[in-house]
Amino acid sequence: MLIMAGMNRPTSGRTQINGKQTAKLGDAARKEAAARLPLGDEEIIRPTFRRERAALKRGVWPIAGCDEAGRGPLAGPVVAAAVILDPDNIPRGLDDSKRLTPERRAVLYERICARAQVAVALAPPARIDRDNILRASLWALARAVAALPEPPKHVFVDGRDRLATSCDCDAVIGGDGLVMSIAAASIIAKVTRDRLMCALALDCPGYGFESHKGYAVPEHLEALDRLGPSAHHRRFFAPVVAARAKHFPAEAARDLFTVDTSAASEISIAV
Repeated sequence: MLIMAGMNRPTSGRTQINGKQTAKLGDAARKEAAARLPLGDEEIIRPTFRRERAALKRGVWPIAGCDEAGRGPLAGPVVAAAVILDPDNIPRGLDDSKRLTPERRAVLYERICARAQVAVALAPPARIDRDNILRASLWALARAVAALPEPPKHVFVDGRDRLATSCDCDAVIGGDGLVMSIAAASIIAKVTRDRLMCALALDCPGYGFESHKGYAVPEHLEALDRLGPSAHHRRFFAPVVAARAKHFPAEAARDLFTVDTSAASEISIAV
């Protein structure tokens, strides 16, 4: 704007710029000024350690961040992770796992495991079928927090729902892109689940678990319709229900009138 104002101001003792030249120069100045300004839709907010450091200044420590991976897929478990970062040895480049390449996630996974306290818990398809996906996810997240080597004094969790933990817990919507401890947990959960789905692909070939990780992509839906559900599929997700009705009609009909109350297996791992 300052450049444009200067150009439009008459200057005594000098040749005046004609109207067309002024318009061209004005357009060029506007384009130059616009190029210097950040575009709103390109602004990326990176996670920070601000919330954890504020708690540390109040004498509240350790602080855990937790997140899960795998709510949406048709197959495989929900994997939850909890991480307590070392304030003096935080790996550089932590971010929401969805904004990182698989290669970058793998590098950060190793660095987080080497420098932080990490715990992982799984909610298998049986628990998802029994409890529903939300409750199973919250259960796994709470299990991951409980499995940490050192009990946290405060927990930050991604999402809207607080966890049933023995300490205070804050739910942060979009937390994996805002809170560094949650971002670290999102990386651990994502890498762990992706590797697990690659292992399940060896157990159940033909579904393509190694590529789509259980999500409802066309390749997976085609295999589900052709092969029927595997033991790793979530029985009450709509595409799986349709495939079970096609391949196992008697079993699908029986499930309409029965509820599985058996306890699902529990898996928790501290790193």
